[in-house]
Amino acid sequence: MNDEINANGQQYRLRRRWYRTVLLFAAAAGLLLLGFMVMTEYKNRLPDELNLLAESEESFDFNLPASAEIVPNVSVVSGQESNVPKDRLHLNFNEPFTIRSGKTGSYTANVKLFGFLTLKKISIGVIDPVSVIPCGNQVGIYLETDGLLVLGTSPVADASGMESEPCLGLLKSGDYILAVDGTAVSRKEALIEEINRWESGELILSVRRGERELSVPVTPVRTADGSVKIGAWIRDDTQGIGTMTYLTQDGSFGALGHGITDVDTGVLMEIGGGKIYQAEIIGIVKGRQGSPGELSGVIHMTDSKRLGDITANTGQGIFGRITAEEALYGEPVEIALKQEVRTGSASILCAAGGSVEEYEIEIEEINLSGKSLSKGLVVHITDEELLELTGGIVQGMSGSPILQDGRLIGAVTHVFIRDSTRGYGIFIENMLDQTAGG
Repeated sequence: MNDEINANGQQYRLRRRWYRTVLLFAAAAGLLLLGFMVMTEYKNRLPDELNLLAESEESFDFNLPASAEIVPNVSVVSGQESNVPKDRLHLNFNEPFTIRSGKTGSYTANVKLFGFLTLKKISIGVIDPVSVIPCGNQVGIYLETDGLLVLGTSPVADASGMESEPCLGLLKSGDYILAVDGTAVSRKEALIEEINRWESGELILSVRRGERELSVPVTPVRTADGSVKIGAWIRDDTQGIGTMTYLTQDGSFGALGHGITDVDTGVLMEIGGGKIYQAEIIGIVKGRQGSPGELSGVIHMTDSKRLGDITANTGQGIFGRITAEEALYGEPVEIALKQEVRTGSASILCAAGGSVEEYEIEIEEINLSGKSLSKGLVVHITDEELLELTGGIVQGMSGSPILQDGRLIGAVTHVFIRDSTRGYGIFIENMLDQTAGG
């Protein structure tokens, strides 16, 4: 009897010890998760990059239990005292402070949480004031890929009707074909011509896959009509309508505020060049909940209607240079730095009605973290005239300049599928970082 009682007591103690251990682990995991969430929240409240105007003063209030040190080209002029060496500047992010910037240059602030946990490194740039010409007009966009973009592979029937898939497992969606047996190809017609030279054996395709270049051996199939096929779907160009965001006074431009991706693969297209042309809007499909609208138009792809050349397609938009002098028009305005943007009233420039007009919007949210460079702002279309015309933000309006207090602060980039009156915007700083010649 006593043995049974002792055994039960021992099992009870073991169970209690096991429960305590589980609870301790759960508490530790909960604390770690909470710490991670707090760290993530604090990181998101700080910018990855911060620009200051040279020889100017600017106030900040991050309200974070963090501090930073930088090699100063800036100095604290109010709010805080510093006892660190003269060649370094100490900033307490838990209190408001005002800094005065010096000459132009690039610096780094190492931000530490509670003074010892590294939270983020902020790149600080001291720049001269920047003015650009805001646009808002629709343009026709034509892009040529840098190589031939592979969309996918498919079976091919030979002369006897037997099907095979020559490129299965060899080519991947998102690859770029650069050459066939050493002969460069940049157009579909050139690829077809080179493939049709095949008589026997393997063709060697030079392929770019991400950062690597590969030699891919492929055995083609001769079909019943005598043509030669490798069973690959490819694309060598794309075109569409978007909005010009700004022009610089030396003729560079930025448009869209986001990159152009392939509609089939979703991959940002690597371009070998491109052109922009005059375009006109011929119809509008209004946006509604669950269905984004669009501007439909005509691109005038003639030499006389060509406006300029596209040199870059990036996640922050398309960029290039204007070649038509008549396209260089408008009055320049100063840009606002991202920390100067505030929630509240603003406006966009848009030509959905046939000519560039200014329409009222609200800036609802601001995200300085830089997690998604083309989604730093949440904007809400409030102008009744534009809502009646388009229903909100529609495809083709990407790149519409956003103005606040007479300065250019960014561009519209995306529409919310669930609410076409709202969408994202990009800070103008992020676009200007990519400008040709900038």
